[in-house]
Amino acid sequence: MALATPLPKADLEPSPPGTTGWRAWLSGGRFSLTTRILLFNVIALGLFAVSLFYLDSYRRQLLGERFLRARSEVEIAADALATARPSDRDAQLAAIGVRQQLRLRVYNRQGKLVADSFVLAAPSFTLADPTHEPVLMKLARGIDRGMDFVLGTPRIAAYREPAKDVAGGWPEIADSRAGGHTEVRLRSAPDRTPVITAATPLGRNGATLLALQNAPDITQNVRDARQTLAFIVGGALAVSILLSLFLARTIVQPLRVLVRAAVRVRLGRDRAVVVPRLPDRGDEIGLLARAISDMSAALRERIDAVERFAADVAHEIKNPLASLRSALESLEKVEDPKLRRQLADIAAHDVRRLDRLVTEIADASRIDAELSRATFEPVDLAALAEALVGGRQARGDNGDCRVMCLHGGGWPTTVAGDAARLERVFENLLDNAVSFSPPGGAVSVTIRREDERVIAEVVDDGPGIPAEARERVFERFHSLRPANEAFGSHSGLGLAIARTIVAAHDGTLAAHDREDGRKGARLVVDLPAMEDIA
Repeated sequence: MALATPLPKADLEPSPPGTTGWRAWLSGGRFSLTTRILLFNVIALGLFAVSLFYLDSYRRQLLGERFLRARSEVEIAADALATARPSDRDAQLAAIGVRQQLRLRVYNRQGKLVADSFVLAAPSFTLADPTHEPVLMKLARGIDRGMDFVLGTPRIAAYREPAKDVAGGWPEIADSRAGGHTEVRLRSAPDRTPVITAATPLGRNGATLLALQNAPDITQNVRDARQTLAFIVGGALAVSILLSLFLARTIVQPLRVLVRAAVRVRLGRDRAVVVPRLPDRGDEIGLLARAISDMSAALRERIDAVERFAADVAHEIKNPLASLRSALESLEKVEDPKLRRQLADIAAHDVRRLDRLVTEIADASRIDAELSRATFEPVDLAALAEALVGGRQARGDNGDCRVMCLHGGGWPTTVAGDAARLERVFENLLDNAVSFSPPGGAVSVTIRREDERVIAEVVDDGPGIPAEARERVFERFHSLRPANEAFGSHSGLGLAIARTIVAAHDGTLAAHDREDGRKGARLVVDLPAMEDIA
């Protein structure tokens, strides 16, 4: 027994004709089913993972809101300082800076720095030094740079304090003075967090208020959202892969087992290949397994039947050939004309026997194939039997037996079938009945309708069939013949052929005793009526 049969790679079905592109990839055999299940699930999650990139729009939305806030804060601070008494402005500037976590600077008309909240009070924030941050923060900044590169995010100018802290070192101050409105700018701190500056006119004396704030919370919010989404995608990916592998194992593993069994059946390495039926599975794979198991069993049974038939044919042909050879060999040595004539008669008989045997064997071997291609049509069994009995009587095929055809009842006896093959059934049954009937005996053929079945009975006056032999008489080359019949007059295939034809018409053929208790055999053909098949 072959313990391991490799899966056939060369037998994979090609893509359907005219299939190209992704459809060819889906239907082709380029990738295994397990790989495709995994890829489909991963691709679906990959599309979901693309949403990570849309976090950039979330960052822009946060920055937009912070710009509006910075504009409002600097304008409110400017209004408050403009209305404050000169002696209270520095204290108020420092208080606003601490409360709003801003760095506020005031530049006079000439651009000179006249007040700085970080000088007037302790700094409300400090820009982080990336060189002293932990490794995880460096990794986060690396991811930020990678995302910016992939998304093509415009480069943001780095924040640097001007070498000389005057109004000319801040472009936003120049724009604000030129337009007389609030101007907001965005820069990037050394740790890649946003630095937002806003410049607005302060009072009517030409002074300008510059507000600066660091917004690390925006960067952290984006990172947190990205991390949360990454965890979700990663978890979903892991679950999807596990489920895909489980699904692939559930689907692919049984298919691989079935493929290996089918390959062993094809190669014929194992005489008794056991195809698993997977009785616990009620899905399509279970149905497929049971269908393949039944198919392989039927195939094995058919192969066994063919082998038995071949062996029987060889045995049956060997006997007349041996007799023919012996007669021909003896014919050369015998001088007596009478004995030579006897040997010639024996040889001629063996030739006729071989011819009849070969004809019957050829007919028996092609019946299945012909019936599988035949188109069934309505056949009236009663009319067919009457025509057959009349034809036999005219030809003298019944010898000195009386053959009667009876029609029981007035119900239609129409079946769906091949008329020529059904005629062959009755021909073989009548040949068998006549050969077993004694001289002057009677053979009756009765056709009747019973419910949704059509029953045909052939009854003779012969010795009958013993109960233990009623199945064996339908075996090929069965040799139980009447004692007074010439040897080799029948091939032993008649009843076997008849049963094969009846079975192909979804019917049965069986042997019984006569119903009247008299000696003789009763062969019964049971076929479905036309209404059941139409």
